[in-house]
Amino acid sequence: LNILVDTGSSNFAVAGVPDPDVTSYFNPELSSTYRSEGIEVTVKYSQGSWTGVLGTDVITMPKGLYGSYTINIATILESENFFLPGVKWHGILGLAYDALAKPSSSVETFFDSLVRQAKIPNIFSLQMCGAGLPVSGSGTNGGSLVLGGVEPSLYRGDIWYTPIKEEWYYQVEILKLEVGGQNLDLDCREYNADKAIVDSGTTLLRLPEKVFSAVVQAIARTSLIQEFSSGFWTGSQLACWDRTEKPWSLFPKLSIYLRDENSSRSFRISILPQLYIQPILVIGDNMQCYRFGISSSTNALVIGATVMEGFYVIFDRAQRRVGFAVSPCAEVDGSPVSEIEGPFSTADVASNCVSSLSFHEPVLWIASYALMSLCGIILLVLIVLLLIPPRCQHRYTDNDVVNDESSLVRHRWK
Repeated sequence: LNILVDTGSSNFAVAGVPDPDVTSYFNPELSSTYRSEGIEVTVKYSQGSWTGVLGTDVITMPKGLYGSYTINIATILESENFFLPGVKWHGILGLAYDALAKPSSSVETFFDSLVRQAKIPNIFSLQMCGAGLPVSGSGTNGGSLVLGGVEPSLYRGDIWYTPIKEEWYYQVEILKLEVGGQNLDLDCREYNADKAIVDSGTTLLRLPEKVFSAVVQAIARTSLIQEFSSGFWTGSQLACWDRTEKPWSLFPKLSIYLRDENSSRSFRISILPQLYIQPILVIGDNMQCYRFGISSSTNALVIGATVMEGFYVIFDRAQRRVGFAVSPCAEVDGSPVSEIEGPFSTADVASNCVSSLSFHEPVLWIASYALMSLCGIILLVLIVLLLIPPRCQHRYTDNDVVNDESSLVRHRWK
């Protein structure tokens, strides 16, 4: 089975029944080592959702790790907008922290199971290739997932590390953005509202609405195209050029500044337009059409595949940091399409660009349990009141009905 590697979720799940949009699926009845937990689980993403049943099974790794390991696996029985027509994958490998695991953080993640059983270092790294290749191309464009370490042949130059701000998603701190070398001059908290994460399961670079608007204006102002359809920026239209033309020279470089491990320093990762002006469709013999690889977001800045294809990304959980290095496969026509530079001083930005008032999912769970406990106490008091003699009872009116709807906390979508 082909599995989507997703650093923005925490469940390992595969198709467990036939589906019109998948070519293969896992039949647990044919596995002598599969054990069902009988627990239903639902996971929702920014696009699509699935419902399945939790179980465990035994896996072996084809290279590097010898032995058998028991891991949690969800068999997907129903889904909506998850398996899409033409997709080449049959499941998803969530590599984020157990705080995001469903139905609760007690479900040990795939990678945590490997670290515990195989005694490998608590670090993995990811090289996503495909820069400049058609988005609608067949199959995968290559790349590597290294479990338990860093592979020197997969990067060039130095690795630059930024701290993980909180262990749920891989949340990082972004200090500023530049378009064509020009600072957007936004408050740095705008870039981190309400979080900034590194997520291989998100296709585009997603920006908070205010940041997205500023980036589009800066690109439009800096590009060599005077008249450009607004539908291109919003993703509803493609832009087409003659196949002999390469439109990338018309657009500026985009840079993201991340706080270094030394908090008084920063470094910047830059993507050239070859990464965010993406070929997607060929019309006839002469026309190549492109999409805008950046979109707006209501609840996060997401460094997705649009950016990650330029870099070898190291998820160093042991030292609570994410590393970036230039990837050798991030080339188009023999020229690099990504850069890393630093260090830079952080004297011109706030000492903390992450709001302390961001209500993250673990906090929501705590609040939920607290509210449920309060409801339990109220219920206990009501029972006591019902059991004491009638002369001491209070006559309740319709306005006194207890409603526990406020204690229900919905999972925040990815």
